[in-house]
Amino acid sequence: MIEVIFLLCLAAAWLIFATVADFRTTEIPNWLNFSLVIFALGFRFFYSLFSAGNFNFFFQGLIGFVIFFALGNAMYYGRIFGGGDAKLMYGFGAILPFSLNIVTNLEIFISFIFFFSLSGSLYGIIASAFISLRNFKKFRHEFKIILRKNIGFTLGIVIIGIMILFASLIAIHLFIILGILVLITPFLYIFAKSVEESSMRKKISPKLLGEGDLLYRDIRIGKKLIKASWQGLTKEEINILKKRNRLVEIKQGISFGIIFLIGLILTAYFYFINTGLWNSFWQP
Repeated sequence: MIEVIFLLCLAAAWLIFATVADFRTTEIPNWLNFSLVIFALGFRFFYSLFSAGNFNFFFQGLIGFVIFFALGNAMYYGRIFGGGDAKLMYGFGAILPFSLNIVTNLEIFISFIFFFSLSGSLYGIIASAFISLRNFKKFRHEFKIILRKNIGFTLGIVIIGIMILFASLIAIHLFIILGILVLITPFLYIFAKSVEESSMRKKISPKLLGEGDLLYRDIRIGKKLIKASWQGLTKEEINILKKRNRLVEIKQGISFGIIFLIGLILTAYFYFINTGLWNSFWQP
């Protein structure tokens, strides 16, 4: 069990640095993400070599890394994660296989994804609400504009939601939950879009741009078009913008580094509870 405790402490230490960096700069440095992978897999290798007597502990970490590498990239290209968050996922793949059994480890992965998604959703809503209140006048203006643009879509979804709620009167209570979710979906979309338009963009000097920053809109400089792509700005594009020497409007995201830490704590806690290892902490 000591090896699992070490991996948890290693991940917690890295996540504290990642969270601080995320809050300060809204991005997690690559060196932090990749060093977590190297240290986690390195520890697994040497522990397997000198203490375990076989390499199962190392191979489980390697399998986890491959799975979370695919998961992180899927979330990145699906525009759910930024680049830093996706790369942080790689390290979690090397950390989370607590067991020597692949089935148990898959259960751990699913548990982490569940806790991460749940806490991330709640955190995103709370953070967005706080940001909208800080910029309430702009938010209210953008909310009205986006609502008018999407009024047909919103009314259609609301009607479907009301129909589902009526169906719940003669069917099972699950329809109530489904109806409420359908009803609030368009308003959550408009809310999120309004927050983005009113509060999640700012103009900065090109000298302050970093690789991966997201442009708010395309910029044309002579014959060169720099697109506002999900991959963010490259070093070459930043150099071109620096020569332009005019303020650049970029998108800002919500810092999600802390959600990895919450997901890790909850996953580890329920793993120790379910396996009975939690009681061993309190035995003399």
